[in-house]
Order: sequence, then C-alpha cells, then structure tokens
Amino acid sequence: MKVSELKDLSLQELNGRLKDLQDEQFNLSFQHATGQLENPMRLPQTRKDIARVLTVIRQKELAQA
Repeated sequence: MKVSELKDLSLQELNGRLKDLQDEQFNLSFQHATGQLENPMRLPQTRKDIARVLTVIRQKELAQA
C-alpha cells in the first residue's frame, strides 16, 4: 500500500481501511499463535500499513483545522 494511494481517499474510506487492517492484524496474530500462519512477514507489513493509514488520517485532520 502506497501513501500516494492513501492520500486520494476520504477520511471515511481511510477509517474503513484502518478497520480492515486492524481486523487482518488480529487474524494474522491469531494464526501465528496457533501455528497456522504461512507467511510471517505479513504481520510487520500489516503493522506498517496501519501506521501509514494513521499518519495520513492525522495529516488530513491537521489540514482541516
């Protein structure tokens, strides 16, 4: 996921994307704990994607203020 793609989204879409990523992170963590996770590199990548989305949300909030 690229930041340029995220900047084009509205706040509602960003919040929806954030919710989806948080759900995915939970599922990946659960799979990792039970030993069913096939690609363990998806965990840190999902964390980074969440951070990117949160950063863009914060930038948009500051721009509106």
